[in-house]
Amino acid sequence: MNIYLDLFITFFKVGLFTFGGGYAMLPLLEREIVDNKKWASREEILDYYAIGQATPGIIAVNTSTFCGFSKAGNLGGLVASLGFISPSIIIITIIAKFLKEFAHLLFIQYAFAGIRVAVCALVLNTVINLVKKNANSKVKFAVFLLTFIAIAFLSISPVLVVIIVGVFGILLGRR
Repeated sequence: MNIYLDLFITFFKVGLFTFGGGYAMLPLLEREIVDNKKWASREEILDYYAIGQATPGIIAVNTSTFCGFSKAGNLGGLVASLGFISPSIIIITIIAKFLKEFAHLLFIQYAFAGIRVAVCALVLNTVINLVKKNANSKVKFAVFLLTFIAIAFLSISPVLVVIIVGVFGILLGRR
């Protein structure tokens, strides 16, 4: 199959089933890109994800772009991004057309409530897996914990925290 068509279809599938944004996409992305396609390793996917999170824009789209770029250059990045966003565009267009007419229905409200709970579970699963894979030493776990406290409880800017932790990582790596 043509690599560009394969990229588009693969990221279309990921985009079609990614509810809840970038954090919820990671398990699907790992399954498709690492396990099924073998286009990248788990470590590479986490690197793409980290870069996608640190750069401006939507995490999921940025990550798709990096994955596509690594597989097929600039055009691969563009095709992967288009594949990822296409289902959202289609679904949002359909929902926008009909939601006003059906939003008052109780079963629609219940469905959205259920989807929100499922998204919370997906995000929590992703966080737990990221912690297991990346905070796997006492120092790394301490950095994770301090970062979480700084952002969640002390309201320190995530940008500032990422910069500080990045500098700390560089210094730690040089030791």
